[in-house]
Amino acid sequence: MNHSHEKDDTLTNRQGHPVTNNQNLRTVGNRGPATLENYDFLEKISHFDRERVPERVVHARGAGAHGYFETYGVVGDEPISNYTRAKVFQDKGKQTPVFVRFSTVIHGGHSPETLRDPRGFAVKFYTEDGNWDLVGNNLKIFFIRDAMKFPDMIHAFKPDPITNIQDVERFFDFCTSSPESFHMVTFIYSPWGIPANYRMMQGSGVNTYKWVNSEGKAVLVKYHWEPLQGIKNLTQKEAEEIQQKNFNHATQDLYDAIKRGDYPEWELNVQIMEDGPHPELDFDPLDDTKLWPNDKFPWYPVGKMVLNKNPEDYFAEVEQATFGTGVLVDGLDFSDDKMLQGRTFSYSDTQRHRVGANYLQLPINAPKKRVATNQSGGQMMYKRDLAPGQNPHINYEPSMLNGLKEATQTAKEYTPYIEGNLVRESIDRQNNTKQAGETYRNFEQWERDELLANLIRDLSACNTAIQEAMIALAAEADEEYGRLLKEGLQKAQQNTSSAKPLGNINGDNAPKDAVDKGHDAEPY
Repeated sequence: MNHSHEKDDTLTNRQGHPVTNNQNLRTVGNRGPATLENYDFLEKISHFDRERVPERVVHARGAGAHGYFETYGVVGDEPISNYTRAKVFQDKGKQTPVFVRFSTVIHGGHSPETLRDPRGFAVKFYTEDGNWDLVGNNLKIFFIRDAMKFPDMIHAFKPDPITNIQDVERFFDFCTSSPESFHMVTFIYSPWGIPANYRMMQGSGVNTYKWVNSEGKAVLVKYHWEPLQGIKNLTQKEAEEIQQKNFNHATQDLYDAIKRGDYPEWELNVQIMEDGPHPELDFDPLDDTKLWPNDKFPWYPVGKMVLNKNPEDYFAEVEQATFGTGVLVDGLDFSDDKMLQGRTFSYSDTQRHRVGANYLQLPINAPKKRVATNQSGGQMMYKRDLAPGQNPHINYEPSMLNGLKEATQTAKEYTPYIEGNLVRESIDRQNNTKQAGETYRNFEQWERDELLANLIRDLSACNTAIQEAMIALAAEADEEYGRLLKEGLQKAQQNTSSAKPLGNINGDNAPKDAVDKGHDAEPY
């Protein structure tokens, strides 16, 4: 006879035991003390103590959604198979499930989504050949071109290690000392540095990748997501007004849009270049501080992405979602881009530390196809990846005792020829400021005004050597850019603090304002 009265919605602990009292500890009398054998409480509180995983070092603040990618099957008038054999792009109209995580980069998990900062745009394609991660940002370039500088860049942009406050002088100190960053600084300090939300921003793979066809021939490729909702950016003043009311506005915007059935869409475009150094260009195509000019390398639409389902649980899906630039499927390949090579190690290494050695067994990260490996052990292992009929005693390869076998290479393998001395050198054709000048001239007048106002406000608090170095870079990029920046800094007040978020208007007055405007209260 069943006396448990357990129903489908009955609360249990992780052992499956029904919880009959979730309000009170077991104590000696109703005033206590508590006893040590409080199993339900101990399980509940000890799990609570551990329910945070290490926060991402970058891209900690994020929002995500599920959807699908639909391929067009063509590049211009040609079948896409002429360029890549990746199955995700073949057969017009074929749909592949995706999960997308948008993010801000520098600040913590609950920081305002109105801050001047690049935005992450990471897409996980659950393809029939396994997962493909296209990890990128909203802007199409980056601050640096060599992965050796990445930790230094992030340290400079993160809060000061003593005050724990972001400091614009540290930001500009690194950027003026790394002149390749000037193009990105020009974008970040313009309205493009604060997208209005996640739905109305572009995305880019940033790095240069390769496509490989069935003959083993490769081309260089750049990826660009174009929002079919249009693009919207904010001025600093507009962003601060929004932040006063809601610092989660972009997460809410994405969630609410999908909930009401207004599914956001992006078209995926590619630029294609023959593999090689291209000495006729004034930049290296592997330099991720550079744009490929679209008059020479046009955008070709190759598919469309639709996000139509919100996460059921934020932690399980958005927080535990993991991405890596090295997660490529057959027909997609790496270029020799030095930032890409460094990211490819760093990203997956981070996930093993942050989520655990078996992070790929979590549903949000697991491919939607069969998996069979000889990997086992590690924290939180859910199962062994055994094939049907595999001898479970054989966890190595090769073997003649019914273990796993290597796959057959069906298409011709891509085998690029590589020759050269091992060196520690920067790439040639650096041309650090030319494209920044082109970007400045392409901005609308209000965007140029906003860029200069934001730069002048922050640089005015910086060391004069940093100001002069930034003026020199701007003048090299464009005569007007440099002249207006110099004139603005000569007129600007010099008595403000640099310890504030990028672009902040009068943020250094806030501590004094809090004292002056605070209301007296008596102790109680």
